[in-house]
Amino acid sequence: MLTTFILLLSAHVFGDFLLQTNAMVRNKGKGWVLLSHAVLHGALAYGLLQQWSAWPIPVAVVVMHSAIDWVKGRCRRSARAFVLDQASHVVSLAVIAAVGLWLGWCVPFEGQGWQGIVGFAGFVASVSGVGFYVGEIAGKLMEANGELADTIKSGLRDGGKQIGRLERALIFAFILVGEPTGIGFLVAAKSILRFEDAKQRPVAEYVIIGTLWSFGLAMALAWLTQQAIGLG
Repeated sequence: MLTTFILLLSAHVFGDFLLQTNAMVRNKGKGWVLLSHAVLHGALAYGLLQQWSAWPIPVAVVVMHSAIDWVKGRCRRSARAFVLDQASHVVSLAVIAAVGLWLGWCVPFEGQGWQGIVGFAGFVASVSGVGFYVGEIAGKLMEANGELADTIKSGLRDGGKQIGRLERALIFAFILVGEPTGIGFLVAAKSILRFEDAKQRPVAEYVIIGTLWSFGLAMALAWLTQQAIGLG
């Protein structure tokens, strides 16, 4: 079951954090946009499973993904809503994998490219997926602190977002190549570059909160990806 679940989860990561555009996110309240997004997830699941008689699996993915996203669309956007949404998708994929194997819709993975699929999915989740969550937290902090928002916005547009992505990409690489000590040098370098910002307490706290969430989740996902790759 585990390999099937991991493949379905990889398809989900590609569909939500790699191929989903901002326009799709904004317009998901429209039925055809929601359905096309869910069908994309089903197609990705079908392709990654590499079992062409296992069509009930992607059908189940389309139905469950549509239902979960429909419910999410009626909730206020927040970090908590993001976590609950992703947790619901993960649980639904675990159920689909278990039921699919139990009913004989599919068999444990016997295809090609396991390391590439799982490794790339882990990279996307670490770099882009974590970015969505950290962005929600950062947005809430700025919403609650008007002066902080003015200070942060004085920098490069999307500069912080790009820095965060590069940091998480490096963390992912350090862990997968077996050099986690490199993360320490990354932290030291960021501390030096942010030295002037640290003189302003609100900005310093904002940076620390975002960095801890970003680094912590990236390290956790990189480790999980490393373990998942070994299952293949």
